[in-house]
Amino acid sequence: MTTSPKPDSGPDGVVVIDKPAGWTSHDVVAKSRGILGTRKVGHSGTLDPDATGVLVLGVGRATRLLRFVTELPKSYVGEIVLGVETSTLDAAGDITATHDMEAVVDGDVRAAAAALTGSIMQIPPMVSAVKINGRRLHELAREGKEVDRPPRPVTVHRFDVEPVAGDPGVWRCEVDCSSGTYVRTLAADVGAALGGGAHLRSLRRTAVGGFTLDDAGTIEDPVLLPMRAAVQHLPNVVVNTEVAVAVGHGKVLPTEVLGVVGDGPWAVVDADHRLLAVYAAHKGGAKPIMVISA
Repeated sequence: MTTSPKPDSGPDGVVVIDKPAGWTSHDVVAKSRGILGTRKVGHSGTLDPDATGVLVLGVGRATRLLRFVTELPKSYVGEIVLGVETSTLDAAGDITATHDMEAVVDGDVRAAAAALTGSIMQIPPMVSAVKINGRRLHELAREGKEVDRPPRPVTVHRFDVEPVAGDPGVWRCEVDCSSGTYVRTLAADVGAALGGGAHLRSLRRTAVGGFTLDDAGTIEDPVLLPMRAAVQHLPNVVVNTEVAVAVGHGKVLPTEVLGVVGDGPWAVVDADHRLLAVYAAHKGGAKPIMVISA
């Protein structure tokens, strides 16, 4: 007689890590599984191994909520190095070209950054997790292959640049952008717009939505936030005990029962602010996208 494996009874919640350089996002997840005592750990968006900063993990049942974190806007700081192109568009790659860009003046760099602000089309780098015909680009890049990548719409809300004192040709950048934006591509595009080339170094992610470096702990000493933190950016709907039972069973409810208007989604919580489900509008009512309390 075979028996079903015991369910994972580990913790549920959200962990914000200040990822150190040299760790892949998968490395952080693997290490966190041991520290948190559960196999159910995932991350909301890859950070390159050389990059540091905010990496949001979902733990236990909160792994199901990572889809709502992945879509959040991001903020970064980094340095653009003019005159040097690399195979990866960042400092980890091999130098592929150099350019004399001493004639470039401050106004030129600021204008190039301004031209890349707003809604733009961006070609993802070969060393990225984007899939083309079922293959991730970084897998193809490791095989020495380069394929055409269709440009994708992204939004750069802010792209501020300032020269780094005492380091000619290096510009500090601060970027607020939509999910899916590659800052190293922005750096390379600035270089190309100036008639040469550039790459990115010292990338640090400072925020994922409302999660900032102030919320971040270390890999060795993580702080577990409640599951509702993953949907803190969604409107919260507090329900009474009777409605909470219906929500827990995944029932479609009239919008007036939840007291909501619009399309949602809405984070439904009980009187103690425990997350029960995420609901969205459906045929004049409200239907669960995901039930947590069941």
